[in-house]
Order: sequence, then structure tokens, then C-alpha cells
Amino acid sequence: MGMPKPDALRKHVLELLKGKSAHADFDSAVSGFPVKRAGERPRGAEHSAWQLLEHLRIAQWDILEFTRNPKHVSPEWPERYWPAAQPPVKTAWSKSVRAFRADLRAMMALVADPATDLLSPIPHGQGQTLLREALLVADHNAYHLGQLVMLRRLLGAWKS
Repeated sequence: MGMPKPDALRKHVLELLKGKSAHADFDSAVSGFPVKRAGERPRGAEHSAWQLLEHLRIAQWDILEFTRNPKHVSPEWPERYWPAAQPPVKTAWSKSVRAFRADLRAMMALVADPATDLLSPIPHGQGQTLLREALLVADHNAYHLGQLVMLRRLLGAWKS
């Protein structure tokens, strides 16, 4: 069996980025979240929902910017990838959700562009490819969205 054709590979990666197939998607995980409880860390939870959301946004943004911007400098790990437990202002949650969605759409647009070679090394990278970075985004998002769903369950804020 050979490699999937580029269009099929793009389609699979786009589906993975969207979520839903084998794990929660972003919109399901954040829709209807009781934002006033975003800073809570229930017993057994390592992070608050705010920390998970912001970590998802920051990491995805960092990977996207690395992929498309040769001058991008990543934030310091781990301190700049994990915010304080509480959102700084009331509107921070919705702002973070919008930024996450915009960056996910941008990553998906890069993958969907037939002019983009998924397997060519990123010129300013160290052997990374767009395929690798897109899979990294999908994998990282799936992991932390699973944590967010579990946290919502612990808070009693997940629809059954």
C-alpha cells in the first residue's frame, strides 16, 4: 500500500485539526462553558479551564507562527505557555476563544492550500515540515481538549 495522494492526506489532516473524529473538538469543549468558573481548579485538576484555554491558544499560535514566519521567536517555556489560574479580565475568555479559532483556521488554510507542499522542510526550520507542525497542533489540541472536557465534568458543567 502506497502513501495517500496529497489531496487525501490534506483531507485527513484537516479532519484531524477540526476534531470530532476520535476526540472532542474545540467548539464542543468551550461552548456553554460557565466562564465565571474558568479560574476554578476542582480537586484532581492540575489546571483551571482558563489555563488550559490559554495554553491551547498560545501553543497553537506559536506553532502557526513558527510555520509561517521566519522571524518568529517562541515564548519562554514553560512560564510563557501557562498563564495564572484566573482570567485577567471578564472578556479574556471570549477573546482567547476567538484567537484560538482564528489561528486554527489559519493553520487549516495552510494545510488546505494545494500550492503548499506538506512534506517539504520549512526553510527556516531544522527539518520540520508543515505536515509535522499540523499534526503537532492536532495532537496537542486533542490532549488538552480532553483535559478541558474532564475539568468540565469535575465542575458539573458538561452536558451528558
